[in-house]
Amino acid sequence: MTNNNKAIKPELLTRYAKDFNADRANLVAANAAVSAGVLEAATDYKGQRSLPRDFSIELKQGSITNQRRSGRCWMFAALNTLRYELMHKWGLDDFEFSETYLFFWDAMEKSNTYLENVLATLDEPTDSRLFQEINYGPADDGGWWQMFATLVDKYGLVPKSAYPESANSKDSDAFKQYLNSRLRQFTADLRERHAAGASIDELRLVKEDDMSTVYRMCAIALGEPPEKFDFLARVSDDDKKDERKNAEKASEDKSDKPKTGKDERRQIRETGITPMEFYKKYVPVDVDDLVTLCNVPMASRPFNMRYRIRYTANVAEAEDMEFVNVPLDVFKKAAVDQISAGHPIWFACDCTQFALRSAGYFDCDSVRVDQLFGTDFDFDKAHGLEYGDSPSNHAMTITGVNLDEQGKPNRWKVENSWGKDNGVDGYYVASDAWFDRYVTEIIIRKEYLDDATRALLTTEPVELDPWQPLTKRCR
Repeated sequence: MTNNNKAIKPELLTRYAKDFNADRANLVAANAAVSAGVLEAATDYKGQRSLPRDFSIELKQGSITNQRRSGRCWMFAALNTLRYELMHKWGLDDFEFSETYLFFWDAMEKSNTYLENVLATLDEPTDSRLFQEINYGPADDGGWWQMFATLVDKYGLVPKSAYPESANSKDSDAFKQYLNSRLRQFTADLRERHAAGASIDELRLVKEDDMSTVYRMCAIALGEPPEKFDFLARVSDDDKKDERKNAEKASEDKSDKPKTGKDERRQIRETGITPMEFYKKYVPVDVDDLVTLCNVPMASRPFNMRYRIRYTANVAEAEDMEFVNVPLDVFKKAAVDQISAGHPIWFACDCTQFALRSAGYFDCDSVRVDQLFGTDFDFDKAHGLEYGDSPSNHAMTITGVNLDEQGKPNRWKVENSWGKDNGVDGYYVASDAWFDRYVTEIIIRKEYLDDATRALLTTEPVELDPWQPLTKRCR
């Protein structure tokens, strides 16, 4: 028998429509939203004008990068922090690492870790929550800073010239679809062999053969990564420092020497250098000397504790992802201190909330969907995370902050990896209120942690299951 109490009653629909059409604001809002879309219709020029694009502290970065149609934001943001340090140590005008190089090894390592997780849960029912979590997107894009660090520790880094983009790194869906499909077939085979009595040693030999197929698929899709490469860069600082000397010399030397367009800047040249040698020699940052702070104000995730999320490693022999949850004031002070000292910040957020992609704003006062729809959107940060409304989904880089007269931040400069045609030349401005509400993770050098937070790094982490809310992978 049908329960009519559950249905939307026709008389209610009539009332809803009558109320809607009786309000002039609804009609104006509908015209705007239907014609221009929700975000355009909700854009508030006053909010935008309250966020000028100048910053009291601003870091000089290289050319804007573009992850295209791939979930590599976490790699791009991480490499953008490192290239800043490399450029300014070595006096380069511009530089970009190869994101595709780490993308190759991430696909390999995620595949291996997935199969190892399968071997660790052979007796788990396929419809259990744990197996469903493990089996969801075995080698999908997406990640955290710590995933990036484990890849760099194992494989090093290369410049983009040594391993450029491919069609499948720029648009990864088809490659990852079929890689995931093959991995799940391997899983079914391993579980069936286990049920037939195969030992774990026998199964691991099968897994090693399976990984040869994974390597072949990655190499076909992306090309094989280099074991060694050549590197050449020109040092811009030498040229600038010598400008005055050259001008003085020219005024003294009146000889009519012919001028040429030859680039006389000092060169950095390497022949046959390995990715690990390049990382150790040219990157003045130890990727393991940074800590993931999160600000998750949920009652079930107390502050000033260290958390570890099970089954989140991308490299099988590495640790699962760990996070130190701190109050907002500690979180923001660490960010201000690091950016003020001249170091960019990797951060994770929900980039879909109150965001104007083309105009380049992250700000609730600039995206007035509350006014457009005539209803409040007032979930606080804790509720947004607990109910899955605003989990982290994108990583970017903070390259500037504006401090008011009291030294407090009121807006942040954000370097994105969506190309120069999004935002203003690829950069966004985020209001401080938006930062408070939607930024969940920042990566901080240990020297900018206070003593109490640094002490938490030696405490035993609280283990969470992968479906328990804290933070999510960025894509």
